[in-house]
Amino acid sequence: MSKERNETTMTSKRIASLFYGAACYAVFLATFLYTIGFIGNLGVPNSIDSTPQIPLGPAVLVDTLLLGVFALQHSVMARQWFKRGLTKMISPAIERSTYVLLSSLALALMFWKWQPIEGMVWNVENSTGRVLIYSAYAFGWVTVLVATFLINHFDLFGLRQVWFYLLGKQYQAPGFRTPGLYAYVRHPLYLGWLFVFWSTPVMTTAHLLFAAATTAYILIAIQFEERDLRSFHRQYVDYSRRVPMLIPGFTRRSSEARGAVSQASGRG
Repeated sequence: MSKERNETTMTSKRIASLFYGAACYAVFLATFLYTIGFIGNLGVPNSIDSTPQIPLGPAVLVDTLLLGVFALQHSVMARQWFKRGLTKMISPAIERSTYVLLSSLALALMFWKWQPIEGMVWNVENSTGRVLIYSAYAFGWVTVLVATFLINHFDLFGLRQVWFYLLGKQYQAPGFRTPGLYAYVRHPLYLGWLFVFWSTPVMTTAHLLFAAATTAYILIAIQFEERDLRSFHRQYVDYSRRVPMLIPGFTRRSSEARGAVSQASGRG
C-alpha cells in the first residue's frame, strides 16, 4: 500500500512538473512576443519610446535599475554555484524552467515600469534606409530564434527536462555541437540580439541607454559563459581558436595576422 502511495505521489510530481514547465514556457513565449513590439515600437501599449512621463534624471535612474535587475537575475541564476544551491530546494527537472520564468518576469517588470526619455540621437527618414533597418531588425529576431533551435530550443527553455522527468528517464544535457550558424560564430544568439538592439530608424535617448546597457551586459556575460563552456567541453578550447566570437571571419589569429602586417608595413 505504501509503495503504491509513493508511486502515485511520484507520478503526481512528474505531471505537476510538466505543467509547471509548460506554464513557464508559455510565460516566456508571451514575453518574447511582447519584446518584439517593445523594442521595435510595434503595437504594444508601453514601448521603449512611448510618451515620457517623468523628468530625465528620474527616468534614467528607473531604467538603469530595471536593466540592472534583469542583468543580475540573468547572470546570478546562470552560474553553477547558484544552480547547485537551487536544486537542493527544488527538483533539478524544473531548475531551467524556473530560470526561464524568473527571466521572463524580470523582463515583464521592465516593460511595465520602463520610463521613456526625451531626446533623439538619429532619425533615418529615407524610405529605403528605413526598410533596410527594419530588415536588419527582423534578421536579428530570426537569428535569435534559429540559434535556439540549432542547439536545442526545448532544452534551453526547460521543456525537455520536465518531459524526461515525466517519462522517468535520466536527463542528459545535449552534447557539444556546432551546427549551422555556430560554425561561423560562437555566439549567434548574442549576435542576433545585437542586431535587435541597434537596428532602429529612430534612436532615442531611451533606446540608446537600453542598447548600450544590454550590449555591455552581453560582452560581460560571454566571458562567464565561455569560462563555463571550457570547463564542461574540452573541444571548446580548440573551437574558440577556430571560430570567432561574434564577427564572422574575425578570430584572434586573423587579428594577430593583421597586426603583424601592419607592423611590417610600418617598418617598411
